Amino acid sequence: MSMPVLSREEELYWLALKLIPGLGTRTSAKLLDRFRTPQAVFRATRTELEAAGIGGAVAQSIASGCTFEDAAAQHEKMLAAGAVLVSMGDPAYPRLLREIFDPPIALFARGRLELLQSLTLAVVGTRRPTPYGLAVAERLAGDLAHAGLSIASGMARGVDTAAHKGALAAGGDTIAVLGCGVDVVYPTENKKLAAEIAAQGLLLSEFPMGATAFPQNFPIRNRIISGLSVGVLVVEGAQYSGSAITAKLAMDQGREVFAVPGNITNKLSWGPNLLIKQGARLIQDWNDVVSELPPEARRQLIEKGRRRILEEGGASEQGRQASLLGSASEVGPAARRALEILQVDAAIHLDDLLEKIEDTSPSELIAALFELEMLGLVKQLPGKNFVKVW
Repeated sequence: MSMPVLSREEELYWLALKLIPGLGTRTSAKLLDRFRTPQAVFRATRTELEAAGIGGAVAQSIASGCTFEDAAAQHEKMLAAGAVLVSMGDPAYPRLLREIFDPPIALFARGRLELLQSLTLAVVGTRRPTPYGLAVAERLAGDLAHAGLSIASGMARGVDTAAHKGALAAGGDTIAVLGCGVDVVYPTENKKLAAEIAAQGLLLSEFPMGATAFPQNFPIRNRIISGLSVGVLVVEGAQYSGSAITAKLAMDQGREVFAVPGNITNKLSWGPNLLIKQGARLIQDWNDVVSELPPEARRQLIEKGRRRILEEGGASEQGRQASLLGSASEVGPAARRALEILQVDAAIHLDDLLEKIEDTSPSELIAALFELEMLGLVKQLPGKNFVKVW
């Protein structure tokens, strides 16, 4: 992690300002515009604060300095968790995020701070995706990360988790923007993923250390996901889902919006399909995203992405398919038959698969599926359901 540029005293002032009860993001920004630094805000008299448009109770909280004790406690928690504070005055603060209507005055970060300056794309979607949605999110996030984009998402269940995992599996960069403190894991089943992102990517939040993941926090954090990204890719989501909110925020922020089309009979396709009707870019592969990015962003990616893709022989679709076919030819007859029956977009239960593959015992089929999983050709979903890897 890069070292922060704030001294401990400066950090305490930023933390104290951030922790003032009743002081919103926009009002905090107005105070900083007027007084320039948190130190100057706390040195201001109550009269000066009220003249700046601050209500009496909030002005009294600032003048009394009552949040400095909480700020010191936050500082200790940050040290314990290996987190740093990135203020709006910090060169590490994301340039694009600074441009939105209500940027957070400070961010808590754990991991590779340099990713805040990387070219980032958000990948978002439903918490309850179909097998198709999971496969698409993981594959596209991996391909886009391989092309040189950092993948931002919210580390929620479903599409978000698949996007982070896809980026990490491709050896790429990923940023998880949380609706809780960066020292809190939510959902709890993502404990291992959170540790991987802290080590290889970046955990980011505007919520203080130890903050619980309250439902109202998620729409607030969504503006950061879209705000620090050049565009937002929606994989699956209902018409009024969180991913639809993120897409709307992206449009308001002047970002590109991309969507993966889905089955018109599935409600989870309503969100992305409606976005496409409203002008979002229809996405079939990673190149559809890259080709629509602003010229400056494309220039940044061209050299980095092309070099990596050309240097790695298996990166092309033909190389990838040849590799998969080669792996498939080495497996036994039960595994080959399972591979023929399994689908990418619909999960098949172990019992149903057993019925379709004759002359195979349950133990033989389980061994064959395990072999295919190890080769990366098949993926097991909860409830003994299986899908073919796209």
